[in-house]
Amino acid sequence: MTYIVTTNRLTKSFDGKEVVSNVNMKIRKGEIYGFLGPNGAGKTTVLKMLTNLVKPTAGEIRIFQQPLAPSSYELFKRMGNMIEYPIFYEKLTARENLELHCVYMGYHDKRAIGEALEMVNLTNIDNKPVKNFSLGMKQRLGIARALVTKPELLLLDEPINGLDPVGIKEMRSLFQVLSKEYGTTLLISSHILAEIEQIADTIGVISNGRLIEQVSMESIRGQNTEYIELVTTNRNKAVTVLEYNLQIKNFKIVDDNIIRIYETGVSQSAISKTLILHDVEVEAINKRTTTLEEYFLRLIREDNANTQLLTSRSY
Repeated sequence: MTYIVTTNRLTKSFDGKEVVSNVNMKIRKGEIYGFLGPNGAGKTTVLKMLTNLVKPTAGEIRIFQQPLAPSSYELFKRMGNMIEYPIFYEKLTARENLELHCVYMGYHDKRAIGEALEMVNLTNIDNKPVKNFSLGMKQRLGIARALVTKPELLLLDEPINGLDPVGIKEMRSLFQVLSKEYGTTLLISSHILAEIEQIADTIGVISNGRLIEQVSMESIRGQNTEYIELVTTNRNKAVTVLEYNLQIKNFKIVDDNIIRIYETGVSQSAISKTLILHDVEVEAINKRTTTLEEYFLRLIREDNANTQLLTSRSY
């Protein structure tokens, strides 16, 4: 198996505090790797270390199976990236910005500029300076700049920020085409979990600076559990009916109004009918499946609880 990116115990400290700690990451050739984590978890710092914008305090980075060093110029010719908010020469047009980018990247295929703008659907803007672009247009241009040199590895930090639903769908399709048809490897950091769920082959979850999970989306889908979600204003009475009238033991109280029922032998209609017969108001009852969002939130909750426990023990 060919890994395009690997990190070994990657660590970064600022002012003596570790913001990234012992991250061991593996990204396969041609896959879409969804990099997830709460704000401040260390996602952007990792991406900056992969592009030499930030130097690691400890650990090793290998890209295209070669160690990353300050002089790894040839490696960077094979990479494209958009990290944080993209910055441009505001008085120049989109095409002029991409021309400058290609010059300092040593890339001389002029046709690629038009192709990149078309791929992100930035057309009919030839004479428009970037200062007059909307946030979504600048985001599209940032993606175009990242891919204009036809990189083998694409690092994208929150690439769909500022895009409308149509733009999000277009970028989703673009990322899938780049991966499946062009063999491009994509590392995408995002907080929009529903989008990552649709396109990622693998996810890595970072929390408190540590990579706490690295797993294939196929494996997560295999763990998905169907359940019935009940919304009621009378939780306590509903629980009594479930336990004693329907003999349901496998359920979970999520909050004051929501109960999740994991019993497979009782139908949704039978549950609803019995609750109504016992004067339990049913506001909503639906079949659901565990999502990436729920999987992610569970991991973060567990990690935060473990971190608090370790912190309390250290005093």
